[in-house]
Amino acid sequence: MEYPPLFQRKTFICYNSLTSQCCIPMSEQLINSPVKHWCEFEFISKTVKNPNIHIKGNYSYYSAYWDQGFERCVVRYLHDKPATVEKPIDQLHIGNFVCFGAECVIMMGGNQLHRTDWISAFPFDTRSFVPAGDTIIGDGCWIGSRAMIMQGVKLGEGAVVATGAVVTKDVPPYAVVGGVPAKIIKYRFPQEQIEKLLSLKLYDLDEKQFLKMREQLQTNDVNQIITYLKLIKY
Repeated sequence: MEYPPLFQRKTFICYNSLTSQCCIPMSEQLINSPVKHWCEFEFISKTVKNPNIHIKGNYSYYSAYWDQGFERCVVRYLHDKPATVEKPIDQLHIGNFVCFGAECVIMMGGNQLHRTDWISAFPFDTRSFVPAGDTIIGDGCWIGSRAMIMQGVKLGEGAVVATGAVVTKDVPPYAVVGGVPAKIIKYRFPQEQIEKLLSLKLYDLDEKQFLKMREQLQTNDVNQIITYLKLIKY
């Protein structure tokens, strides 16, 4: 996999943690963290092994310096055995180019065993289990530090979750949410432009082509990127 220069430049604060090139030397390593410095990323497609976690592409990352990594610390209460017809397991789907801030949490289970509609919420056995449904984190989302995504939630493409937010309901594409429980603060673009962005299916493009569009992606000019895509198509 070829990473863009942004991830390779030693003087930049963010680069590919898998190259074993550390821009700032560390005298000691934290608690079994998969990275050696806070400026490094854990690219989760390279580290996640759980068969119930499905990751699209290669560029979604976790800021893993302060803990033991994405699968160990971010994803909570998710069995590591494949789901079967007899024993279904809610699945976690993660899009490409998703940014996970330090110490965020994706709550995949546990709560379903505590039945608040019963006399006792204590999980005596698995009879109390109620599936929540799959959790889906769309392409291009940004999850802030220490935010929590509850089970069965869907985050649309380009959604942003503020630091410390607790997301209990689906989040529309390109919405910014925050608070406990999380509520929509604003949309990143007018609805007309959001519809245009979704119609482009940007994150279904080949990764190399997507990376070549950095100049167009790092603006708020939706029409410019539409024009660019038309030019390269024809």
